[in-house]
Amino acid sequence: MGSVDTGNQGKWCPPTYSLNPNCNSEEAVDSQIDARHQKVVFALKSGLTMSPPVPSDLGYVPPDGGWGWAVVFGASISIGFAYAFPKGVAIFFKEIQDFFGTSYSEIAWVSSIMLATTYGAGPISSILVNRYGSRPVVILGGLLCGIGMVSAAFCTSILQLYICVGFITGFGLALNLQPSVIIIGKYFLKRRPIANGLAMAGSPVMLCTLAPLNQFLFDNFGWRGSFLILGAILLNCCVAGALFRPIGAATASVKTQVAEEGKDALKEEVTKDAMEMSSPRNITMETKTEEEGGKGCCEKVNQYLDFSLFKHRGFLIYLIGNVLMFLGFFAPIVFLAPYAKHIGIDEYSAAFLLSILAIVDMIARPTTGIIANSKWVRPRIQYFFSFSIAFNGACHLLCPLASGYTGLVVYSIFFGLAFGMVCAMLFETLMDLVGAARFTSAVGLVTIAECCTILLGPPIGGTLIDTFGDYKYMFIKCGAVMVLAGTFLFIMNYYNYHALAKEEKERKAKEEDPKSVRTENEGRNNWNKETAQEGPELEPLREEREGLKKEVNGTNEV
Repeated sequence: MGSVDTGNQGKWCPPTYSLNPNCNSEEAVDSQIDARHQKVVFALKSGLTMSPPVPSDLGYVPPDGGWGWAVVFGASISIGFAYAFPKGVAIFFKEIQDFFGTSYSEIAWVSSIMLATTYGAGPISSILVNRYGSRPVVILGGLLCGIGMVSAAFCTSILQLYICVGFITGFGLALNLQPSVIIIGKYFLKRRPIANGLAMAGSPVMLCTLAPLNQFLFDNFGWRGSFLILGAILLNCCVAGALFRPIGAATASVKTQVAEEGKDALKEEVTKDAMEMSSPRNITMETKTEEEGGKGCCEKVNQYLDFSLFKHRGFLIYLIGNVLMFLGFFAPIVFLAPYAKHIGIDEYSAAFLLSILAIVDMIARPTTGIIANSKWVRPRIQYFFSFSIAFNGACHLLCPLASGYTGLVVYSIFFGLAFGMVCAMLFETLMDLVGAARFTSAVGLVTIAECCTILLGPPIGGTLIDTFGDYKYMFIKCGAVMVLAGTFLFIMNYYNYHALAKEEKERKAKEEDPKSVRTENEGRNNWNKETAQEGPELEPLREEREGLKKEVNGTNEV
């Protein structure tokens, strides 16, 4: 260890050079040992690791392109099936209802169970992604979807359809949805809103494709033959999952190599001084290993599902606002065509309203992603998301004013725009709040909370229609709920942004506080205090200090 310039005390000298006339006797020895002490204490507290800083919480820099665009393509397929398939399969319900002799409410439970399983299995999907990665989970989900639909082709009762289509296929779709959204955050950072918008656009594209395809299959093969073919089509989710190449391993390997080099260099400097400190360190590590071995089931689950997010202010604001929003999010889509028929519009024109909505939605999602990625919107993307929800609700509040087909076409256009805006930012805003590293757990916890209101929204709307005999009260309810949710998110995000700015300002002020800068004498006093607190671990250094002082004093006397 060479000499270090102290500015006003000459040089710090190693023990073997303590008799150098350039050294300032006892003060030089104190300074030299102080420096060695600081290195030893740092080594003890950090576990002899030196990790370079990284620009993201993932531990590496996302490529923001390259193979990431193939990942976006695969994610659009998986997300498209997850969102569009429960809606597209409803075309077979009429014949299935006649075949089994069931009521409409009984056959409607097939879609309800599928949606509930898709959202309710979110935490399980998140745990599997944290444990195994996105690729194997999506491939498993594709296999389950195919098995579920092929098995449904041989069902002989409505209960068997609940199991095959509702639970098995629904669980497979859950294993497609969350990993597809999660993997995008691992490949993109700067262009993440655009990537999310493109991936979410897979839902309207798939819906526009499945609607005529299902009708064609139904007309030519019946519902059983159609289920067999759809089971084979859903196996394409496995192909989409194969595109989800794991990322971060190579970068992490380089990072580990750098850390190991830093570790070895530091060890060489402090090995002599910290030799006797290794035993207490090993005892501490062994104790820690024993404690980890005794962890309960809940603690092990918490390793893969971060429940500490419920202490995260931004996450709680997002969760409450979204749970409220989903009370009125899906019901208008379900009842749009029946409402058109109710006011005297023919079936084909009523169905075309959904096509208009899907086409506008298809364009709105990537466009919203581009806007959200701009330098003006992205720093305050939560406000944009709040506006989109409130805009969606305003469309529903104005829908009862549309008395004819032209009015419903205008409503469908604006509804498709608002719906696409919300869906494009639904997961991007969550990732913006909690970060990509914690997003896996966050999306699982959010989806299971949203599951309840997703199930309750359409039945509540149907109850209002049955009670008043008019669809307008259903649209007013949905609009009011969504405007309330958007207003809540806007106000609370305003508070959250200001709270974060205040906390950041206080942190910077604390770092720049001149009182936090220690002088050399204060450092020496703190050394004495820390030495007393560290106990016997630094006994060798204390003994060396005394020996060096005696040696220096003896030389001066001569």
